[in-house]
Amino acid sequence: MSVLEVKDLHVELMTGTSVVRAVDGVSFHIDEGETVTIIGESGSGKSTTAMAILRLLPDDLAVISGEARIGGKDVTGSRKVIDKLRGRAVALIPQDPMTALNPIRTIGRQMTEAVRIKYPKLSKAEAKARALSLMEQVHIRNPAKQFGAYPHQLSGGMLQRVLIAMAVSTDADLIVADEPTSALDVTVQAGILDLLLEMQEQTGIALLLITHDLGVARLMSDRIHVMKSGTFVEGGPVTEVVDNPQHPYTRKLLGAIPELGPWDDPAVGANGQAYAATDVPAQPEGTASAGPTAYGAPKPVKEASHG
Repeated sequence: MSVLEVKDLHVELMTGTSVVRAVDGVSFHIDEGETVTIIGESGSGKSTTAMAILRLLPDDLAVISGEARIGGKDVTGSRKVIDKLRGRAVALIPQDPMTALNPIRTIGRQMTEAVRIKYPKLSKAEAKARALSLMEQVHIRNPAKQFGAYPHQLSGGMLQRVLIAMAVSTDADLIVADEPTSALDVTVQAGILDLLLEMQEQTGIALLLITHDLGVARLMSDRIHVMKSGTFVEGGPVTEVVDNPQHPYTRKLLGAIPELGPWDDPAVGANGQAYAATDVPAQPEGTASAGPTAYGAPKPVKEASHG
């Protein structure tokens, strides 16, 4: 069963006197417990796609058309529908943990507020107990101490764990993770990815992953959609896209990972520059790349419930 179905989604952004078609007719679905990744360079439209589905784009700047259904409910019409689902049926892990949390509220207060959105009848003591349990579940050391801390007192990695715990606290069927490791130090990225995989195994959540990092996509995904200039140029099971890329843009992106390429001779990076197979090309921040997390085998492919 699909927890998310997107059909012919378009997003036009108003920029002064001009209109930019940021998303141009994309369609995809995510089944229960599945991870689907949208990957592309900065400006390709991948985050705009996710924000349009969650209705987090301002109405006066974005015109959305097409269809997106979460749990069978159309969220592209009235905002009342997505307002009831957000924080309950679907949750968001934002990109930058340093700015996503309220700096003047303790971690514990923000955790318990997230818990009580889903379970408003819980007492303060019950909500606190659940929040502490979730903090333990995401491997935050000494949760009782961190419960009373403010965001600036925790590292970026710990804050990202807090955001993951808050997303999991909703018992949502779908979590949208928008570049969940790009703002983190290289040394903590792998731990956060492992945690996401662990949470998914424990809870059975479906995951929409937005990333520019092909190493992350290869490790995490059941299926991948490659996005360029607002459209999907290629998509399919992760092993098919990685092992047998069909589109020239996909081959260029994958050519940036020496252990996966090259498909051309010489290897060609996403920026069109040739490099030796032993070198990892430098990538501008936010562009598609192998990144430091390009490790591990592709995620085993699950049997899809439908095409």
